[in-house]
Amino acid sequence: MVKKRVIIADDDEDDRMLVLSAFQENKIDVDIDFAIDGSDLMDILSHDLAGTSILFILLDLNMPKKDGREVLKEIKQSPRLKKIPVIIFTTAKNESEIRKCYDLGANTYIVKPDSYEGLRKVVATLSSYWLDTATISS
Repeated sequence: MVKKRVIIADDDEDDRMLVLSAFQENKIDVDIDFAIDGSDLMDILSHDLAGTSILFILLDLNMPKKDGREVLKEIKQSPRLKKIPVIIFTTAKNESEIRKCYDLGANTYIVKPDSYEGLRKVVATLSSYWLDTATISS
């Protein structure tokens, strides 16, 4: 069986490490790749995905080089990538921003929790849903 992968795209190293820690504390058995900006994420996605299965992408909106909105649009317009669930994971709470992301094809929009315990619960819920509940077409 192919091990599931999660890609965390966030330019803040502390945020990336906190999310990684939350996955580890929840004992979620996935491989995690990090992208430090939108260009880096697209580079990761452009490489051969044979033998891997991306469970979902956690995507911050405000990143350098190529922001999350641009990347979301590219992913959802690509026949090869559009089925990968993209979860916006950001600090922006603006209603028009949320609507725009859903219009671009986001699968879920989550405002980053303000505590580590909140983050741990979000990671557990997301992983449970995408690993155990959702059925994703390949």
